[in-house]
Amino acid sequence: MKPILIRGGRLVDPASGIDSPRDLLLRDGRVAAVEAPGKLNSAIKSEGAEVVEAKGLAVSPGLVDIHVHLREPGQGYKETIASGTAAAAAGGFTAVCAMPNTIPVNDSVETTRWMQAAERGAAIRVFPIAAATRGSMGEALTEYGALKAAGAVAVTDDGKPILGDAIMRQALSTSARAGLPVIQHAEDTRLTGGCSMNAGALAFRLGLRGMPIEAESGLVERDLRLLAELKDSRAHLHVAHLSTAAALDAVKRARRNGLRATCEVAPHHFILTEEAVGNYDTHAKMNPPLRAERDRAAVLQGILDGTVDCIATDHAPHAAHEKEQEFERAPNGITGLETALGLTMAVLHGKHKLPVSRVIALLSTQPATVLGLKGRGSLAVGSFADVVIFDPAEQWIFRAADSKSKSKNTPFDGWTMEGRVKLTISEGRVAYRA
Repeated sequence: MKPILIRGGRLVDPASGIDSPRDLLLRDGRVAAVEAPGKLNSAIKSEGAEVVEAKGLAVSPGLVDIHVHLREPGQGYKETIASGTAAAAAGGFTAVCAMPNTIPVNDSVETTRWMQAAERGAAIRVFPIAAATRGSMGEALTEYGALKAAGAVAVTDDGKPILGDAIMRQALSTSARAGLPVIQHAEDTRLTGGCSMNAGALAFRLGLRGMPIEAESGLVERDLRLLAELKDSRAHLHVAHLSTAAALDAVKRARRNGLRATCEVAPHHFILTEEAVGNYDTHAKMNPPLRAERDRAAVLQGILDGTVDCIATDHAPHAAHEKEQEFERAPNGITGLETALGLTMAVLHGKHKLPVSRVIALLSTQPATVLGLKGRGSLAVGSFADVVIFDPAEQWIFRAADSKSKSKNTPFDGWTMEGRVKLTISEGRVAYRA
């Protein structure tokens, strides 16, 4: 693998506390040196390093998405690991964590290893997240220790939330011993049957059944109560795609009480409201649903004040024919890997003046920390050579038709983004070049 010298750029590395001009030398898949501008030029001759000129650009640790759906095995017509990771690389991601709602469900060592095999053609690193229960049926736990040894970084039943107190308590206890977080899609499905959007006046006007916010907040509160009762400091609950003020408040209280509780937010939940459903637009149908302005504002404030740990896309590709049907029958979810950085920079940095270093922390450093992905989310010497180079000031328009994902189901087609990815390097290899 040829060494790469990235010079002239602004290194933004929250983990190292650096936000200033630095040159970076990558060698053998790792960060070999970080120095003041010009000090590494000798590497061009002595090591034959490829030179990447980054003047005027931000050089940051590669983005880490801890919530994606790559659809393989079983639904390759929507997305494959190859196409999904190509989209991720184009969006600046160098690591993604794949949810287990595949066909079959990823509840085994064999499937976990299959997803990571070189034959899948991944452009970047894939970390499987295994099912918390067999078949995600909420009845019997999977083999957490064996799954971790095979490469799983967390357990979850994702879209089939664990509703039973006893099995959730068992999952938290067993995962604590195995050293894995439990990720919960917080939705009490006993309250959301037949629902397709947020409960409220708009759902009433559209004649659609609405999901109450209590379906999310109630399950978060239940999970946090079980976590507290466990009295095990190793136990870690992570709330996926949090979307309501009430759930956010519950996480805040849990932290004040010393519980190990973390949460993520997706860009669509701090940018859009239920009004995006408009005239039954299925590209605005997702789960959790887009909420009212009060919840959107609370989630945004949770990001700005540091309550929210990280931003994750919940990239959920679907084929066009699946989305092009009645709103209630269309599947939930949107794509998000190629728009996450551009949207976050435009809204959090451009509009709300959040420093670029905080944006990178939310999209890289902190998600890597949440799931314990050692050597990721940092450009300190010895870390994996995972790098994204982007122009933080460049505005550009996202065109879904040009997406590298096999699916185009996004409400952000034609939106103006800020911060364009120029180069993505995954473990020392170029994964995307604009």
